[in-house]
Amino acid sequence: MSEILLQIDGKTVKAKEGMTVLDAARSADIAIPTLCHHEQLEPYGGCRLCTVEIETRGRKRLVAGCLYPVEPDLIVRTRTEKVDSIRKMILELLLAHAPDSPQLQDLAREYGADRDRFEKEPSFCVLCGLCVRYCAEIKKNHAVGFVNNGARREINFIPEIAAGECWDCKECFPLCPTSYLQAAYHLTEALAFPSLSSRSASKRLVTTTTLKESIYKEGI
Repeated sequence: MSEILLQIDGKTVKAKEGMTVLDAARSADIAIPTLCHHEQLEPYGGCRLCTVEIETRGRKRLVAGCLYPVEPDLIVRTRTEKVDSIRKMILELLLAHAPDSPQLQDLAREYGADRDRFEKEPSFCVLCGLCVRYCAEIKKNHAVGFVNNGARREINFIPEIAAGECWDCKECFPLCPTSYLQAAYHLTEALAFPSLSSRSASKRLVTTTTLKESIYKEGI
């Protein structure tokens, strides 16, 4: 596998073909925040907190670091004014839904995000998809999945599968960047009240549409 040289925040970094910008940065101890990334799972690009600025052949643009592959002579900047502004906005939107998440609170302090900027609509889910993807890719059980589309999209346990798989597993719980107690609540609700769980899933609003529209306006 060939070696690739790129620059990240002015530092020359050695990477291997097939690595992403996020992989390369972490190999060089350069921090890029992310909520939806996990080393055992396929890159997802859901939270967009790993947004960075890249420069190739004199052209600059914003990309998701967990998805963009390294290439020779690539220039990456992880903390420009625009990058920090995007991360701040994303955090403020997510804090409206998971205001008590320690991970989000830590990032909010780092980027100066106002946790009260947007009206609270606590769903305790930021749609990182870690539980869904872990159950599908690692456990091969598909006991939890996304339901609904657009602004009403959220995760829910599938009662018929969860009843036989989840009580003895729960490996997805600690992956949650908001609170694994909320995952436990969703599981209990799905098993005890499957019809109620389905109805509540269709009613609770989440940030997906607002978040994606805001990000796309920034050119990502």
